[in-house]
Amino acid sequence: MMGKSVSSEENNVLMAWLKAKRKEKGHTMRTLSLIIGTPHSFIGKVENQERRLDIVEYLRYCKALEVDPLEGLKLILN
Repeated sequence: MMGKSVSSEENNVLMAWLKAKRKEKGHTMRTLSLIIGTPHSFIGKVENQERRLDIVEYLRYCKALEVDPLEGLKLILN
């Protein structure tokens, strides 16, 4: 059974992947937040695991980074 903590192993893996993809694409938290249309503090909270992404937010995040959301999900399904 999954705990209520924001910081699960799966979330650690997924957030590390998203952060790496953001940096790989040359985005700062601020530039990514402008693309997604959220405050840059939102990106910081997500990447620092103070907040989880829901599925729609995850898809928007991936779309903004131009990455396949399935790639990230495959990392945590194994």
